[in-house]
Amino acid sequence: METSEALDVIGNLVSALKAYTAKLPAVMPLSVMPGGFKPAPETVMVYEQAVYRFRSQAGSSAFRRLNDLLIESLEAFESGWVLKSAQPLLLSLDLIELMQREKAITMTAAEAGRLREYRSALHRLLPGNQPELEGAGKGL
Repeated sequence: METSEALDVIGNLVSALKAYTAKLPAVMPLSVMPGGFKPAPETVMVYEQAVYRFRSQAGSSAFRRLNDLLIESLEAFESGWVLKSAQPLLLSLDLIELMQREKAITMTAAEAGRLREYRSALHRLLPGNQPELEGAGKGL
């Protein structure tokens, strides 16, 4: 498996997660939907197929280390937990960067740009991505 193929799968998962969160209401009291707002079965199937396609292609490559993280993300996605699905994807991006630094994989500049783009998209899904005070979090 090549780095670009691994990033393609992660990109598909990120876009599925973004599409799901775009349909979520801004605020939803638990009394209205105690079980949460779960994605449609068709959406879950697409996410699941991407994860299992990755698992079958990763085989004995360096990317097999990502299998558990992607399964964890899938399980959280099936339950409708945005935060729990985004965190393993962020960890998988960290692991890809680590593999690149350890020279286990090679990454082109375009692939590094895609990795940054996916990380940014996932961070935008997380709460607290827009500080209340302008300039907050930018240091002194």
